[in-house]
Amino acid sequence: MSTTDIAKRVHDHNWKLDPIVRSLLDTDFYKFLMLQLIWRRYRDVNVTFSVINRSQTVRLAEEIDEGELRSQLDYARSLRLGKKEWIWLAGNSFYGVKQIFEPEFLEWLKDFQLPPYELRKCDGQYCLDFHGPWTHTTMWEIPALAIINELRSRSVMKTMRRFELDVLYARAKAKLWSKVERLRQFPAIKIADFGARRRHSHLWQDWCVNALKEGLGSSFIGTSNVLLAMKSDLEAIGTNAHELPMAMAALAHTDTELREAPYKVLKDWQDMYGGNLLVVLPDAFGTRAFLHDAPDWVADWKGFRPDSAPPIEGGEEIIDWWRSKGQDPRRKLIVFSDGLDVEEIERVYRHFEGRVKMSFGWGTNLTNDFRGCAPSPTMDFDAISLVCKVTQVNGHAAVKLSDNPAKATGDPEEIKRYMRVFGTEGLVKRPVSV
Repeated sequence: MSTTDIAKRVHDHNWKLDPIVRSLLDTDFYKFLMLQLIWRRYRDVNVTFSVINRSQTVRLAEEIDEGELRSQLDYARSLRLGKKEWIWLAGNSFYGVKQIFEPEFLEWLKDFQLPPYELRKCDGQYCLDFHGPWTHTTMWEIPALAIINELRSRSVMKTMRRFELDVLYARAKAKLWSKVERLRQFPAIKIADFGARRRHSHLWQDWCVNALKEGLGSSFIGTSNVLLAMKSDLEAIGTNAHELPMAMAALAHTDTELREAPYKVLKDWQDMYGGNLLVVLPDAFGTRAFLHDAPDWVADWKGFRPDSAPPIEGGEEIIDWWRSKGQDPRRKLIVFSDGLDVEEIERVYRHFEGRVKMSFGWGTNLTNDFRGCAPSPTMDFDAISLVCKVTQVNGHAAVKLSDNPAKATGDPEEIKRYMRVFGTEGLVKRPVSV
C-alpha cells in the first residue's frame, strides 16, 4: 500500500479549516458498545463529562487558540453517520458476533449528533464540559481529547519549516519501527492500538496502525479506532470503560447500593453481551475492593483489564483471585493497557508467558511518542495526561478512585465517602505520565 507523506500534508495544512475529527466513527469501539447499553437501559439519565488536564504544568489555554478549538468542536458537532459507515456497523462481525448492534439502535444512530458544549478558560486551562442525556454526552469523550491533543501538536508545528517537519516525522517513524522490531521477538504476542484519545494526530495514528499491521502481522490484532478499523480492514477492539460503574455509583441512594454498583453494571453488560466481550474493568473504586466483594459469576467471565495498578502486581492479584474461585488462569485473558511502552510490554509478557492469556492495548506511547524527535530541543511534543471523565449524573457528583489515587477524580467529600465504603486497601499513589 502507498503511505501518506505526513510532513507534506502537515506543511500544506490549512490550519483554520482542516478538521481533526472527520467522522463519528473516529472514536473508540467501546463507545458504541456502551452507547447501545446506555440507549437501551439509561436513556433518561443525564450525565456531565468534563475534560481534566492532569498535567497541570502544561497551560493548555496558553498553547491552544480558543477560536481554533471552538471551530474544531463545532465541526465535530456537524457530523452525522455516513451511509457507508452505517452499513459497515450494521453488517460487520465484531468479536465473532454478527449484527452485534440492534436494528432499532442503528436506526436511532442515523440521526445522532454530538450535543452542545460549554467552554471557558480557568487559570491557564480550558474548562470544557458536556451536559445532557448520557446517550449523547458519552460520545464527546474521544473526539474532545483527540481535538485538544492534535491542536497542541499543531501549535508547535505551525512554526516549523518543511525540512524540519521531514526530520520530525522521519525520526518518529524510525523510533516506532525500532519498537516494532523489538516486539517481533515474541511471535505469539498480541498487540492492539488503543491510541486514539491522546494521539499526536489522526494522520499519525493512521500511519502507526498500518505500520503495526505490516510489521507485526498476526500479532497485531486490531485497533480501538472504529474508523481506522473500517479503513484498514482490521478488528475493532474494545469492551467497556470506567464511565459505566462511575455512573451507576452516582445513581446509588445508599452505601449498600454504592457498594453493589460495579456488579450491577456488569450484570447489565452480561445481559446484553457475552463471550469475548465479557472483560472486567475492576479498578474504578479499587481492584482489591472489587475482588473482595465480587459475586462468583464474575469469575466465569473471559478476562480482566487491570488499568491503574502496576501490571505485574495487578495481574498476579487477579490470577490469585481466579485460583481462589476454582478457575484455571491459563484459560483466562488479561488485557494490559495502562501507559504501556515497549519495555513494559516485554517485561510483562516475559513474566506471565504460559501462565495466562494476554493482550496489550498500546496507547499514548504508540501514537504520541515524539520525545527526542524534534529538530529543536525547545519544541515540546511530550504527551500530557488529558482525560474526559463523568463528573455529574442526574445532578449527583461522580467519583473515580482508581488503584492510583493520583488518578482519582470527583468532589473531595464524595471521594472520602467512596473511600469509606470501598476502603483504601491496595490503593497506592504513583506518578502519572500519560
